[in-house]
Order: sequence, then structure tokens, then C-alpha cells
Amino acid sequence: MSDADPANDASGHRARLRARLAAQGPDALHDHELVEYLLALAIPRRDTKPMARRLLAEFGSLGALFSAEPAALARKGGLSENAVAAIKIAEAAALRLLRSRVAERPVLASWQALLDYLRADMAHRGIERVRVLHLNAKNLLIRDDLVSEGSVDQAAVYVREIVRRAIDLGSAALILVHNHPSGDPTPSRQDIALTRELIAAGKPLGITVHDHIVIAGEGHASLRAMGLM
Repeated sequence: MSDADPANDASGHRARLRARLAAQGPDALHDHELVEYLLALAIPRRDTKPMARRLLAEFGSLGALFSAEPAALARKGGLSENAVAAIKIAEAAALRLLRSRVAERPVLASWQALLDYLRADMAHRGIERVRVLHLNAKNLLIRDDLVSEGSVDQAAVYVREIVRRAIDLGSAALILVHNHPSGDPTPSRQDIALTRELIAAGKPLGITVHDHIVIAGEGHASLRAMGLM
């Protein structure tokens, strides 16, 4: 049975998008076309092109749209429950794929894959999120812990709890990661102090801190690369 809507040419347009996607791969579609087709799966009998363009204008980018909280998608985007679910399942699938690429190889040997995963998950968050990546002696990822979520610009991090968790997991090394919702990845004095405190706490226990990465919309910063740890 055809899903064509007699009120518009949505069915034919979607067929053309589908053909381009199948023939040329994901890069063949613009951001608004990806969103348009995704929404069409949740709202099959409606022209979703204007909605897709409006959502990207409202949230600013594809990454920010996919990272938005469900309540924000419903409130600011005017999306139905099905449409919100479509966007969030697409985000979950993308993050799962990116994370699998990190887990397959030693983290220090797949640094770009790690940055891709962290940017996708954290660059566009509206609140500060702190996570600790626990690595074994071979630098393989054994746990990705979300340890804190805070307000727009602050999250509570307790060094003692991080070290205790590392002992429980048998972690040989840690990578601390957090985001700056402001968009500027420049480490703050508090970021630097926290990093040095964690290094000092882990050293007597044989737990190495490889890096502290700050993720933001404008890019990322590595405290190790900047000589701050």
C-alpha cells in the first residue's frame, strides 16, 4: 500500500531522497534532508521539509538538535512523542557506533575516534557533564562513567570518589572529560586544579591520569597537550 499523501508530493520527494541515499551514501543528503527523512518515518503522511528546516534553525545545528533533551524538542520544536523518539533513537544509534570504535582498540591508539565520540555526546549539551574513562593496563576502555551533571556551568566532582571507583574497577589509567556549555573549551583554573589533585591522588596507587579533555561547541582542549598537567 502506497504511503503517498494526495495533498502534496511528499511521497515522490522522499523516494528521491531514498534513491540518493542508496546510490551515494549519507554524504549525498544535506543536514535538513537527513532530519526531514528521519521525521518522515515517524510522521509518514506529512510534508516534513519545513519542519526539518525550522528545527535546525531553532537548535542551531544537527548535533545540537540530536543532543537536545526530549522536553526541549517537544517544547521548542513542537514535536510529537513519536517524532522526539525518532530523533533520540538516531542519536543513540550514532553514539553506540562511535563508542564501539573506541572500545575496539587501545584508546591512546585511537585518539581521533575517542574525540569523535566525546564531541558527538557532549559538545552541544546545555549543562555541564563530567565523565571518567577507566582504562586497563593495555589502555583498553573498561568503563565509561558519567560521574556528574550540573547546572549550565558547574558540575560537582569528587576526587576521592573517582579514585575509589578506579580501585574497585582495577583501573590502571583514567581520562577525565567534561564539557563547557558556553562553547569555549579553554580550561578554567578549577579544571587545572582538579586535574592536578586527581593526579596526586592516583599516583601513590599506581593509577595514571592520561589527560583531561574539555569538549565544547567550538572544539576541544587537552590539558596534557597544553602542558597543564
